[in-house]
Amino acid sequence: MNDNNDLRFDDYDMDTRSGQNTYYTDENGNQFASRAMGGSSALTLNQFITGTFLWMMAGLLVTFGIAMYAAYSGLVYRMAIGGSLQVVLIGATIAEFVVVIALSAMVQKLSVSTARLLFFAYAALTGFTFSLYFMIFELSVLILAFAITAVMFGGMAAAARIFHLQLDSIRPYIFTGLIMLIVLSVINLFLKLAWMDMFLCYAGIAIFLAYTAYDVSRLKNYYYYYSQGGDSSLLAKASIFGALQLYLDFVNLFLRIVRILALRGGKSRK
Repeated sequence: MNDNNDLRFDDYDMDTRSGQNTYYTDENGNQFASRAMGGSSALTLNQFITGTFLWMMAGLLVTFGIAMYAAYSGLVYRMAIGGSLQVVLIGATIAEFVVVIALSAMVQKLSVSTARLLFFAYAALTGFTFSLYFMIFELSVLILAFAITAVMFGGMAAAARIFHLQLDSIRPYIFTGLIMLIVLSVINLFLKLAWMDMFLCYAGIAIFLAYTAYDVSRLKNYYYYYSQGGDSSLLAKASIFGALQLYLDFVNLFLRIVRILALRGGKSRK
């Protein structure tokens, strides 16, 4: 099953409007641009970050809930028997690209409710494509992969938050690594080298752990930029945008850990 979640939109600037910027200095002496529109947000930084993680976790619940329903209700099996599964999966994959691009590129113009709807639509579509994993692997293997992913993701996110990491400088390197990962993955579709497959899984884990730390560090930038503008809707949309990035980090880590368990003889359904 192809990984269709290797998407990053770090080149997208959430603030596309023209206007005057002021600068806010945080507790560590770091300066952040903020939109000078008067007023300030009632949310604290911790509340903003907590809310963003809650949206991410809600998206994950939707994804895994739909994946389990589609697999255990027999929906995917019936589609496979009827010959429509491949068409539906291709359609779902295309829809995933469209939804995530629309959410990332038009987040400024969307209403908060529409941004949230698109986020959950993406999570639901991903859940449907994930249903194949519940048909291929034993539930215990997927639970183990989820637990490992949660520990790795949570540890890296906590480190980025606790140590107030500023990781803007690593962005070009991890983006380059992601491009190389995608290119090598496509090449290995034809070569089918087991050792390269394993190497790419571990490389992918390293890259998305780095992206996890980077995205968590960016949440503080989003907060200081948008909280000073007095427009709560912009801050709410920034939270959804951040949740999407964290969601993609978690999902990509999970996919690679499942793959490693499979290559090491993970239990598949007979």
